[in-house]
Amino acid sequence: MHMPVISRPQEPALFARAPALERHRVAPGGLTVVALEPGDRLEVIDLEGCQSAQLLAFDGQGREALAALGLNGSAGARFIAERIAEDSRESLHTRLGLARRNIDCSRLPDAALLWDGETPAGFGRDFAATGEVLVIVAAPGGPSPVDSQQRASELRLMIHRANPRNVLAPPLPAPLGEVVDEFTINPGCARDYLVKAGQYIQVLDVAGRQCSDFVAFDRRGLDRGRQLDLDPTVTRTLNGNAYPGPGLFSKFFDRDMQPMLEVVRDTVGRHDTFALACTARYYESQGFFGHANCSDNISRVLAPHGVEGRRGWPAINFFFNTGIDAHQQLTLDEPWSRPGDYVLLRAMTDLVCASSSCPDDIDPANGWQPTDIHIRVYSEKERFSIAMANRKTPDADPVLTRESGFHENTSALTRHFVDYRGWWAATHYDGYGTTEEYFGCRERVAVMDLTPLRKFEVLGPDAEALLNYCLTRDVRKLAVGQVVYSAMCYEHGGMLDDGTLLRLGPDSFRWICGEDYAGDWLREQAQKLGMKVWIKSASEQIHNLSVQGPLSRELLKQMIWTPGTQPKLEELGWFRFLVGRLDDYNGCPLMVSRTGYTGELGYEIWCHPQDAQKVWSRLWQLGEPLGLVPLGLHALDMLRIEAGLIFAGYEFCDQTDPFEAGIGFCVPLKSKDVDFIGREALLRRNAHPQRKLVGLELAGNETAAHGDCVHDGRAQVGVITSATRSPVLGKNIALCRLDIGYCEPGTRIQIGKLDGQQKRIDATVVPLSFYDPEKTRVRS
Repeated sequence: MHMPVISRPQEPALFARAPALERHRVAPGGLTVVALEPGDRLEVIDLEGCQSAQLLAFDGQGREALAALGLNGSAGARFIAERIAEDSRESLHTRLGLARRNIDCSRLPDAALLWDGETPAGFGRDFAATGEVLVIVAAPGGPSPVDSQQRASELRLMIHRANPRNVLAPPLPAPLGEVVDEFTINPGCARDYLVKAGQYIQVLDVAGRQCSDFVAFDRRGLDRGRQLDLDPTVTRTLNGNAYPGPGLFSKFFDRDMQPMLEVVRDTVGRHDTFALACTARYYESQGFFGHANCSDNISRVLAPHGVEGRRGWPAINFFFNTGIDAHQQLTLDEPWSRPGDYVLLRAMTDLVCASSSCPDDIDPANGWQPTDIHIRVYSEKERFSIAMANRKTPDADPVLTRESGFHENTSALTRHFVDYRGWWAATHYDGYGTTEEYFGCRERVAVMDLTPLRKFEVLGPDAEALLNYCLTRDVRKLAVGQVVYSAMCYEHGGMLDDGTLLRLGPDSFRWICGEDYAGDWLREQAQKLGMKVWIKSASEQIHNLSVQGPLSRELLKQMIWTPGTQPKLEELGWFRFLVGRLDDYNGCPLMVSRTGYTGELGYEIWCHPQDAQKVWSRLWQLGEPLGLVPLGLHALDMLRIEAGLIFAGYEFCDQTDPFEAGIGFCVPLKSKDVDFIGREALLRRNAHPQRKLVGLELAGNETAAHGDCVHDGRAQVGVITSATRSPVLGKNIALCRLDIGYCEPGTRIQIGKLDGQQKRIDATVVPLSFYDPEKTRVRS
């Protein structure tokens, strides 16, 4: 007899699968407030190591209650009191919240020091609550100079509830601001509500994986007898989309092409825009007659406003996970949303809105278990940052899109930003434009905010051994003050990331890359090997500018001061770095590396975000006479393609090895005589190559695009990874991953457009670097 097969997929951080467990994040240098009930167990974990922790607890009368967790105050543990007393919006919000719990923030006691800063990664302590207490946990830390490697890092709180709720609903997250109206919508129900122009609507998925259909009407139009609702065709057309797809438009319009709503925040990133809300006919077609449905519910709640009912409502289907497959068919699966995920919208006119909590329990649309949707309406006086959310791992807390220390300066020059790996980055600048920015870099000097790069400090006696095992380069050959470019691979030889490694000391390094998960990966390998090494995240405290172009040295030598123990800026060699200060001995600390991503002479400046304004202002003061221009992502893409430089998600992914990605030079299989991750796979792949990255020159004036197929006759033999029109070469060029049999320079192939067969562009294989292949400019 065989037992039944049971589905037990891994679903990290989903409340419905572990209702007794809560996760909370304590930000570096920040604090988090949680409430415990008798019998609850609190686990405080130092994720990265070398991070101290402090804790305060209060009872229902606002009295210090550390004893309820078996703790005592530690003399001098004042970080929590000092942080709460700061003059910031976050501190004010915390003080107001604590005051509502009868806690006097002006007389906070000493906290309990849970441990000092000499802890290994993953170290933690458990506490059992003997009474009802409000707990504040802090990760002490402050600003750290750019050349220092001891930084505050985050803590993880795990709460194991003794009495989890019977319903599958975690507690609601705290409001984002002043609430004008709020209500909960139970599964199978809908609710109408009024929103004034300028007010904000938060649609919140309480327990995760629950869809909510949303429609809105122009309130003044209804008063005039006109039913002007969100129009899917107008919206997608004005946003430049061929058909509705997963995600949200930045603005939503009515049929008169007037804006109705704009999206301010989205912590999920996966929604269906303007499929129909579920209908009676859908359930009837599946054999479920009389099933509750969102369309009928929406018609019912809108009827008092004079809105004519519809059997199927075109709606914004928040959290509904649909996609378009290769055959143009609509597919659906369980939502991506987690407990507390939300979308925040701003009304651009007075609206009558209706929201539902979808009753669909016959397919994966609501994770097979419909739950609540919560709506909050915020005052028009509030100001919220525009953001999306990213998670570096499936069970990590969402982090909203961040602004670098230079954002105040770049946002004064442009409104054109994209979310680039969780940070706002400019695509191009008003008054300049992509072409002028490009030529400014090729002919003079350009500056770009590259803060989105991830930075990790790797410290300890086993730091060199760990990096030598995790990177393809031979790290043992790296001198103090030197930089090396390397790949980081998985065991099967596919690339996790690429980046640059700086050696700051015999046992201290800084890994700079694009992938947030790289820090966790290094930590996992160190733990497997039992190494004495710490990997500390430094991205929040090191922000950076790239200064590129033939006049970059002339500009920077005027503003970078170095002590006698460091090279002068004009003496700095290629792939070397220095530690100096801005202008003179008393200036703010800086690091400068002679690195870049443009194929030109160039440098990168690294500083603490609190010094970003000084660095930017000085750079422009000295740079304007030299013709300095700002550089956006669009121009950077043209520059790096011309130089044959690769980009994650285009030239490589975890199915691409460094040889296929065009960076085989950073895998010294012959000279590196020690093992490293992926070595055996890379030896095998190198001996039997299947594909290679090459350059293509296109005939004529039509351009290629990422993903275009490359053909020899009818057969596809490659794919375009990146392409651009090169202003300096006067040609259309592309990078292409091509079958190894076609990679000889001079080989003729064709790029397929339309369906790949009905239109072809002739192209010729050329070496990978189109511009200055000998690197004479970058080495000058």
